[in-house]
Amino acid sequence: MWAYETTFYQIYPLGFCGAPRENAAPVAEDELAQAADATASPDAPIMKIAQWADYLQELGIGAVLINPPLESDSHGYDTRSLRHIDRRLGGDADFAAVCDTLHAHGIRVVLDAVFNHVGRGFWAFRDVQERKWDSPYKDWFHISFDGDSCYGDGFWYEGWEGHFELVKLNLQNPAVVDYLLESVRRWAEVFGVDGLRLDVAYMLDRDFMRRLHVFTHELKPDFVLIGETLHGDYNQIVNDEMLDSCTNYECYKGLYSAFNSLNMFEIAHSLARQFGPEPWTLYKGMHLFSFCDNHDVTRIASILQDKQQMNALYAVLFCMPGIPCVYYGSEWGAEGEKHQGDPALRPCFEKPLENDLTEFLGKLSRIKSSCVALKDGGFQNLTLRNKQWIFVRQCPAQTVIVAVNAEENPCQMECAYNGPTVELLTGEKTDLHGTVELPGYGVKIYKMG
Repeated sequence: MWAYETTFYQIYPLGFCGAPRENAAPVAEDELAQAADATASPDAPIMKIAQWADYLQELGIGAVLINPPLESDSHGYDTRSLRHIDRRLGGDADFAAVCDTLHAHGIRVVLDAVFNHVGRGFWAFRDVQERKWDSPYKDWFHISFDGDSCYGDGFWYEGWEGHFELVKLNLQNPAVVDYLLESVRRWAEVFGVDGLRLDVAYMLDRDFMRRLHVFTHELKPDFVLIGETLHGDYNQIVNDEMLDSCTNYECYKGLYSAFNSLNMFEIAHSLARQFGPEPWTLYKGMHLFSFCDNHDVTRIASILQDKQQMNALYAVLFCMPGIPCVYYGSEWGAEGEKHQGDPALRPCFEKPLENDLTEFLGKLSRIKSSCVALKDGGFQNLTLRNKQWIFVRQCPAQTVIVAVNAEENPCQMECAYNGPTVELLTGEKTDLHGTVELPGYGVKIYKMG
C-alpha cells in the first residue's frame, strides 16, 4: 500500500485559501451542477494548493490530505452537497486542476469524507424541512415528527453528539448508502482522488465501512481508507474488511506530553504497547496515521513548552511506526491554540515561510521514504531514560537506530549495537561501539551496515 510508504501533508482548504467563514444561502443541486461545467480559473482560491505543489514536492510530501472542500454551510463538515466543490473555493474544474497538478508532482490526493452527518443546508434535509412527512428523504435521517428541534423545524432529529447544526445520516438506509458511494465514484473519476479520510469513523456503521471498502477497492485497488478515531481498540475498524489505517491519538498525546514532562517513558511505553516485539502487542504490522497536531488541536509549536525540543519530537514522529502527517504551517513552527477557536488553528498563509525546521522535516521525509526499516520494520526500545531514548526499527533487510535527547545537556547512552553505520541526517560514516553520544537536544539516526 503506497500510503504506508509516504509522508502526508494536511491542508484545511477553507482556512488555507482565506475563504469567508459563512457560505452564501443554499442553492439547488442543479445550479451547483451547472457551475461545475465551467472551465478552471487560475484565480480560483482553491488553486493556491496547486501553487504550493513545487514546495510540497521539495519537502518530500507524497500525499496531501485535504479537509472537506465540498459545498457546506460554514466549516466544511456541515455539508450541503457531496457532489460539488464549495463555491467559496472555486468550482469542480478548479479542484480537478489542483488534483492534476499534485499528481503531476508525484503527490497523491486524499479527501476528508464526512459520511456520518451533513449540514442543515443539505439538499435532502431542506426537502424534509419543506415537505415534512411527504418528503421522500425523511428516512435519510433519524427523525421523529412527535417532537421539535431547537431550530423549530416541526420535527426532532438526531445531531452529531448534540450539535444540531450537524444532521446525522441514516447509514442503514440503502438509498443513503447508494448516494454516498456514487459521490465517492464521482470524486475518483472527476478529481482522481486516491483515498479518503473518514471523519468520525468511530461512529460510522460497520456494515457501511465494509461496503465502502469493497466499493473503493473495485474503483482503484490501491485506494486508501483512513479513519478518524480517538480511543478504543483500533483493530475494530482497521482490518482486512474495513479501513487501511486510523488516527493514532494515543501517541499524539504521548508525543508532546513526554517531551513537556521530560518523561520519555510515556511515549516509549505507548509505542511498545502498540508495536513492540512481544506477541501480545496490539497493532504490530499495522500502519497507523501519526501526527503531532492537526486542524482540531493546539499546534505543536504552541503546546510544546521547550521549542528547542522540536527537532527531537519530529524525529520520533517520522521514525516511529506509522504514516507521518505534517499539518500545514507547522513545518515552520506556526502557532495556534484550541481555546482561541477553530480559525486560530486554520489560518491563511500567503506563501510557505521556510526555515531551519522546514529543512529538517524535509530531511526526515526523505529518510523515511528511503528506509524500508522505518516503513515496515518492527519496533523495540533499546535504552530509555527520562530525558533520553534510543529505539530500533528493524526488518530482515535493514536496521535503523534512532537516538534523541530531550534536554539541553549532552549525554552518552549505552546502545546494544556495534559496527559500521551511516548517520542519515548528516551522511557521516562512522562506527558504533556500544554507545551513542548526543549534544543537547540532539538527534541521530543510524543505518547499520
